[in-house]
Amino acid sequence: MNQLNGPTDVIVDQQNYSIIIADHGNRRVIQWFDQNQEILIQNIHCWGLATDNNGFLYVSDWEKHEVRRWKMGEYKRGIIVAGGNGKGDQLHQLSYPTFIFVDGDESVYVSDTSNHRVMKWKKDAKEGTVVAGGNSQGENLNQLSSPHGVIVDDLGQIYVADCWNDRVMRWCEGKAEGEIVVGGNGEGNQSNQLNRPHGLSFDDEGNLYVADFSNHRIEKFEIIL
Repeated sequence: MNQLNGPTDVIVDQQNYSIIIADHGNRRVIQWFDQNQEILIQNIHCWGLATDNNGFLYVSDWEKHEVRRWKMGEYKRGIIVAGGNGKGDQLHQLSYPTFIFVDGDESVYVSDTSNHRVMKWKKDAKEGTVVAGGNSQGENLNQLSSPHGVIVDDLGQIYVADCWNDRVMRWCEGKAEGEIVVGGNGEGNQSNQLNRPHGLSFDDEGNLYVADFSNHRIEKFEIIL
């Protein structure tokens, strides 16, 4: 239990200063506290993780094309909060969801990777809305190509790691297209390039960190709002 296999995401549980890991290859979500480990959820093709302010844990299931929510400490049965209607491209469906983000209203943002879009599912919604991409796979400003990391800033702007386009896009909900904020200069390892970006994170000063997957590095960018 003290080993991992292809972990895809990690979050910090601020209540007890442990870390929660999507142990993708072992099909489980596991919690590490100091040198102790506890399996929280088993038999799940987990990918992305998120928490909200009310003590719920959210996990995307890449194989079942859904996102479920569990009360922290109670992992018997999760509640579907996005997808769960089979693989597909309708508004109530997902196709290989990866990274997720939950805002203060408990809306769930999902990188719907094989549909090349980001979906927003409001709390208790029966279907989502497209907030980025959704115009087939491509490199135009209204398109995405296998989106991965997704994060929303305090202004409600949506940042997407547009993996196969080697760029990070910023979208405002309701807009027809996004703008490039990082990369977009072709695949490469220069300071203005990315190579298959995955995870995204902000620090308290608003700097954006990008897991530049195929360049084997983490990059930090100052973002102009």
